Amino acid sequence: MDWTALAVSLRLALFTCLLLLPLGLWLGRALATARFRGKPLCEALVALPLVMPPTVLGFYLMQAFGADTPLGGVWERLFGSGLNFTFSGILIASLVVNLPFAVQPIQRAFETVPSHLREAAWCSGLSPAQTLLRIELPLVWPGVVSALALTFAHTLGEFGVILMVGGAIDGETRTLAIAIYDRVQAFDESGAAAMSAMLLAVSFLTIGVVYGLAGRRRWRRA
Repeated sequence: MDWTALAVSLRLALFTCLLLLPLGLWLGRALATARFRGKPLCEALVALPLVMPPTVLGFYLMQAFGADTPLGGVWERLFGSGLNFTFSGILIASLVVNLPFAVQPIQRAFETVPSHLREAAWCSGLSPAQTLLRIELPLVWPGVVSALALTFAHTLGEFGVILMVGGAIDGETRTLAIAIYDRVQAFDESGAAAMSAMLLAVSFLTIGVVYGLAGRRRWRRA
């Protein structure tokens, strides 16, 4: 087991979940409740990372992170280093790749909240923020947990985008998925099998959590 690569993967997954949670809540609720002309386009942009080949998305992100681009140039002036081949770079790439996994489950959960509950809360004197905290979040928490589980598991297994943006720098950008690839290239099948088994277990556990929460919601509605 490559414990250094595992530590990088866990750190990447944790930061990705923490940063995407507030964005997923805001964007998921907005897409679930708002009605505007460009809503299908916004939903398509959120879902785009699901259908783009990882190497293509990774190539565009690598180009966007270059020192001669607005994003890369501003980042380098602020922090003294570039984004490509750094942990910060693969973290931003991970946020882009995992956006649909964070937003879509939360959006579907908010869509199940009847609009009259919000209206009744507002009529009772609750502010929109109080309504979200006291009425909506207790109802949509299974969707939030599903979003976090999917984001965490997908981050652990992401390969193409992370390799394109970060390369394979030990202790910095070399994740567990890249370590598995390196072990296969080195004909270390036993090492690759051990790490693959761990990722398989995490993936299976994640799917179990998601489907278990979905089944619980259906049972409660029935």
